[in-house]
This record gives sequence, C-alpha cells and structure tokens, in this order.
Amino acid sequence: MAAATVERRFAAENKKETTTNNAIMPRHSTYASNGPSFPMAGQDPKWQKDASDQNFDYMFKLLIIGNSSVGKTSFLFRYADDSFTSAFVSTVGIDFKVKTVFRNDKRVKLQIWDTAGQERYRTITTAYYRGAMGFILMYDITNEESFNSVQDWLTQIKTYSWDNAQIILVGNKCDMEDERVISFERGKQLAEHLKVQFFETSAKENTNVKAVFETLVDIICDKMSESLDNDPTLMAGGGGQNKGQRLTDQPTNPTDTNCNC
Repeated sequence: MAAATVERRFAAENKKETTTNNAIMPRHSTYASNGPSFPMAGQDPKWQKDASDQNFDYMFKLLIIGNSSVGKTSFLFRYADDSFTSAFVSTVGIDFKVKTVFRNDKRVKLQIWDTAGQERYRTITTAYYRGAMGFILMYDITNEESFNSVQDWLTQIKTYSWDNAQIILVGNKCDMEDERVISFERGKQLAEHLKVQFFETSAKENTNVKAVFETLVDIICDKMSESLDNDPTLMAGGGGQNKGQRLTDQPTNPTDTNCNC
C-alpha cells in the first residue's frame, strides 16, 4: 500500500473500485472503496501521523451509528483522543479518526467513522456502510426514541453492509442515572434478541469506551480467522502472513465488563 495520506487514498479510490473481500485488508493489499469523500476536520499532527502510518498488519473500517445526540462524536473522541467536551455540535455528514492498536500480536489500524444521525444525511452516511467490518449501534439511555430506533438502524446495516459485519449494541450516557428511561435490563434483552454484544457506556466518565472497541476488534479478528480457515486463498499475497493463520486464540465472548451504572 502506497504511503499516501488517507485523504489522497480516498480520492483515488473513488475513481477506481477494487475487488477485495470488503473486509479483510492485510498490509499491502488494496483498500476497498469507501464512498464519497468529505473534508476532514481536526487534523492535528497526531491524527495525521496515525493516518499516514503504513506499519500495520490489518485495517478495520468501523462505523458508529445511531440517532442524533446519542453521543457518537463524544464516544469517538474519548476513545481516539481521550478527551471529552460537554458542548454539543451536531456532526455534518460524516467524519472519521484513525487509531492503531495491538490485538493478539497483530498491529491493527482502526478507521473509525462518526456518522450523522439526522435523517437528511442518511443517503450520505449509508454510502459508507459498504466495506465496514464492524458497527457500534448506539442509543441514549435517557432517550426512549433513540432506543426505539435501534431496529431501524439495524435494518440499515443489513441493507447496505456486507452479511458478516459485526455489531455491538451500546447504551450511552450511563453516567446520567437520574435521567435514565431505558433500564440496563431492557438494553440487554434487546441485545440478546438481536444476538449481539451489549455494553452500557459513558464517554464523559470514560466507562467501557475502550472495552467496546476492544471487544469489537476481537470479534472481527475471530470471524476473520474463521473465514481464513475456510478459505486460505483469501490471504494470498497478504503481507507475508501464513495462509489460514489464526489471528487469535481468544474466545469470541470476552469477560462481561458491562456497565450497570
């Protein structure tokens, strides 16, 4: 993979689509097209360094989706920059951050997209679902409507993403216990019904934010390893990795670290 900035790669990829597996993107492989390109805000030196860093084994594209005002942007900033602000600024269209992590002896580059929750941006944001390996589907525990919209967002995922995309359901703002309208039990029951992992989180208090991303990455690695075991040719030319090599021996279901604030 050429050492170019993320923005330049995206511009080039919009002109030429590739035939990668929409998800398994080993180092030196061609990155899948991501849809339309938008100017990215907040490109500080650290962000630019992470974005241009080509020293990684795999790149995972993740999306944070959910209704407007559920805390998606704050959640992303807490994880990527360990920062939080109570000032609310609605995301316009879509933005993203890059973070590189180590999971099971692999250097994994996470490309995390923060999507606008408003209906008027839906056509734009769903264009980015293609090629996403994981989704953080978020609702606000103080907002009944955001919880009721979870099924609609799940339908969007099933319609516009690939079949094996992994999902984690997140009930955000669990620090606002006095304003809670969605109990932990309701969230957990919904997750069990949807057969997905569930966490309650707080970007403000930094509760379970890291755990959500680590769990999602571990699930993706496990599913990807299963795919490689079933079809080792997927890794042909994959940056020197052994064909069919398992990326993790960890169990799919991690220790329960859910928050019941």
